[in-house]
Amino acid sequence: MQRKIGTSAKPGSHRPQKARAEEPNNRRKMALRKTPAGRRKPSAENPAPATILPPPPGEGKRGEQGYLAYLLRQAQAPTRLAMERALAELGVTPPQFVVLTMLRAYPGLSGADLARVAMLTPQTTGVIIRNLERDGAIQKTPHPVHGRTLQWTVTRRGAALLDRCRRHAQAIERRLVAGLPAKDQITIRRWLAKIAANL
Repeated sequence: MQRKIGTSAKPGSHRPQKARAEEPNNRRKMALRKTPAGRRKPSAENPAPATILPPPPGEGKRGEQGYLAYLLRQAQAPTRLAMERALAELGVTPPQFVVLTMLRAYPGLSGADLARVAMLTPQTTGVIIRNLERDGAIQKTPHPVHGRTLQWTVTRRGAALLDRCRRHAQAIERRLVAGLPAKDQITIRRWLAKIAANL
């Protein structure tokens, strides 16, 4: 009687001697495949490397030895967090604060221009504009020449809100420049502006 393919062998049958002899070797090969490449199990001959904890900000690669780009990012993170917490008391986000600041400094910007100077995506800028307009903080007017282009300006209500935001922002600014002479502050501002212009 012919046995169907895929069925098990009859009870009592045995594998060839060669297959049984090769089984331990195959198990060892499978174990090697599961071990990540380049990694060895720690032993007396190959001890695990000692863990080096990173230093706090201001030391090592997080201080004067660090890359400028990393140090800029490291400084920006706590600054943004402090700004978020301060403005949250007024129900304003940092991007909204930036939009209001730029519109007061440069009234009549279009949405596209506003996105560029505020360093935001057009989609994010559109959402911010709608929310600020809904709250009565900004208003739109048609462009005198290109009627389809909308220009945005800060309303009285928006100006009052911006003034309150600026008091919180200026408190953070004072913390940033604490201990820095006025001459050094000017140098830093020029250096940061130069980076933005040249990169």
